[in-house]
Amino acid sequence: GWYHLFYQYNPKGAVWGNIVWAHSVSKDMINWKPLKPAIYPSKSFDQFGTWSGSATILPGNKPAILYTGIVDDKQTQVQNLAYPKDYNDPYLQEWVKPDFNPIAIGDTPWVNASAFRDPTTAWLGRDGHWRMLVGSKKKRRGLVYLYRSKDFVDWVKAKHPLHTAPRTGMWECVDLYPV
Repeated sequence: GWYHLFYQYNPKGAVWGNIVWAHSVSKDMINWKPLKPAIYPSKSFDQFGTWSGSATILPGNKPAILYTGIVDDKQTQVQNLAYPKDYNDPYLQEWVKPDFNPIAIGDTPWVNASAFRDPTTAWLGRDGHWRMLVGSKKKRRGLVYLYRSKDFVDWVKAKHPLHTAPRTGMWECVDLYPV
């Protein structure tokens, strides 16, 4: 019965930096009640930032969040997973970041680790595998990586980018949906 809005927010000012996942809820999508941040830097896999991502509803109507964590001062980006601490809490006020994170890393010779972010809302294919996209770039070429998982925890990157284009720069918040 509640709509949840998660958004990047700097609680220390109206400038970039100190990004957390702010969280507000609404019954009517007009009047919003702000809650404490849902996700904030607190673990080795996100200690330098909790950047954007998405929420996915898993079987059993259980939400999960995929988000980009920053692991060092070189802006190395990894993809992480968080679950509500209490699925019965209608406000979903506390989120748990399991220690098995990160679930996807960009630290390989063919991935730009400082431009590897914004995991999409994952979707479950007819073959029983989950899929998610992660935006990136190589030099000035924008690209998107496709990942697949059977259990929403262990993710495998496809051998080649799903799509790429020259002179487009970093692809942020990419998405794929049926039309």
